[in-house]
Amino acid sequence: MGRPIIAAAVLAAVALTAAACAGDEGEEQAGGDGAPVETTAAPVDTVEAVGGGGLLGAVQSRGVLNCGVSGVAVAFSETRPDGSQKGFDADYCRVVAAAVLGNAGAVNFVPLTAAERFVAVQTGEVDLLMRNSTHTQSRDTDVGMDFGPVTYYDGQQLMARTADGYSAASTVADLDGAVVCANAGTTTEKNIADAAADAGVTITLNTFQDLDIVTQNFIDGACDVLTTDGSGLVGRRNTMQPDDQEWVIFPAAPISKEPLGPMYIQNDSAFADAVNWAVYATITADEKGITQANVDAMAANPPDAETARLLGGEGELQSAMGLDPDAFFQAIKQVGNYNDIWERHLVPVGLVRAGSANASWLDGGLIYAPPAR
Repeated sequence: MGRPIIAAAVLAAVALTAAACAGDEGEEQAGGDGAPVETTAAPVDTVEAVGGGGLLGAVQSRGVLNCGVSGVAVAFSETRPDGSQKGFDADYCRVVAAAVLGNAGAVNFVPLTAAERFVAVQTGEVDLLMRNSTHTQSRDTDVGMDFGPVTYYDGQQLMARTADGYSAASTVADLDGAVVCANAGTTTEKNIADAAADAGVTITLNTFQDLDIVTQNFIDGACDVLTTDGSGLVGRRNTMQPDDQEWVIFPAAPISKEPLGPMYIQNDSAFADAVNWAVYATITADEKGITQANVDAMAANPPDAETARLLGGEGELQSAMGLDPDAFFQAIKQVGNYNDIWERHLVPVGLVRAGSANASWLDGGLIYAPPAR
């Protein structure tokens, strides 16, 4: 997809977008390993432009889902040498493609910076944004995005070197005089500025467009502290910490709430329903013990009526949504349930569900799906 579309739209949209973009890469951050499918389909400028079928019909006619990702978010969406995408967010692009198109590999991944992401949705360069983007009031209203279910409950934290006197017990009050580096165009900037002001300390805040650049400045000693979402810090500490440095993450309680999940153009309920219920299907499957490994057996002999409906059997509701009856069966079979996706990408970098907000509601967490009925 051509970047000239984004460039042309930025001048008109930048004021609106910037107002709502103060911090994510604390939001920054599939099982398919399929390479992205290339497409020459022209982007749509508005939902109205895609015709009577709305965006859902346009995606189905095109045969490819254009999905915006970070490309540099460890464990969430990482661009590999062959150009394919790996990670939790990338797999949720595949979940939607499997549900809407029957093929988890039918995804054109579009790596986007924090500054580009919302314009890409507004201009139609991407149909879906799965790019660690925090659900906020201004983005839901002023920027004109709609949000799907939360796929990851995150919160902004700080990371520093133990050699500089920081520990897991450190707080924002210990930052007086520190140089703090963050990703530009994200909620992260305002969060840390507000936290420092509330703590009565003075910091120097330096921002960069790319979290890789932020991290390299931290490694090189140009920053005393790196701040972003806790998930991003854990991923980078576990994959990028030099042997001669020891990094520590603090405070224990994040300084912000960063609920992350899918975003798409406003006021297209059919497409929103398809995305939302595809995500919910992975959560319901997790609750019921329906995994990528056993979904065939569960579909053949469903243990209850809700499982039958979910997997395309008697009473299925997917046809009424404009999807194939087995849409969610395909999503789970081709990509997995919520925990399958988590275990594949987040456990290897040290992110665990147990005891966190991302545990199932059955285990005291916040991950919860409405009933499939």
